Amino acid sequence: MHIATPTPAPSASPRHIPDLSLEATRAGLTEAALEAFVRLSDIWRITSRQASSLLGEPDRTWFRIKAREWKGTLSQDALTRVSALVGVYKGLHLLFSDPLADEWVRRPNADPLFNGLTPIDFMIKGGIPAMLETRGYVDALRGGL
Repeated sequence: MHIATPTPAPSASPRHIPDLSLEATRAGLTEAALEAFVRLSDIWRITSRQASSLLGEPDRTWFRIKAREWKGTLSQDALTRVSALVGVYKGLHLLFSDPLADEWVRRPNADPLFNGLTPIDFMIKGGIPAMLETRGYVDALRGGL
């Protein structure tokens, strides 16, 4: 009698996470991240102060970025912020029609996570952790846990 050896299930291929500690990696991602963030700030109709706070950059830098005059490289933190915000945007557009998806971040939210704040204000006050919480919240709403 021969006992078959179980074949291991194929494992999911590991996700590629870029090494954001490398200047070259960040430099390669900066242009696309800035383009996405500038478009997102327009779509969400946020103020320049809100945009600079969300990006984690001084107002002066934000104005140069928006005018396409900034030639720097985003930090690891700034790239993480943009990634989280784009994830929120994408998740909202999977959940809601365009007008509601784009307004959601500016509407006061009674969920205990936001405690009556708008998601924008919550993310500004809490920084990266609040951005990741908001992204997780939106993903959970659409059943993406």
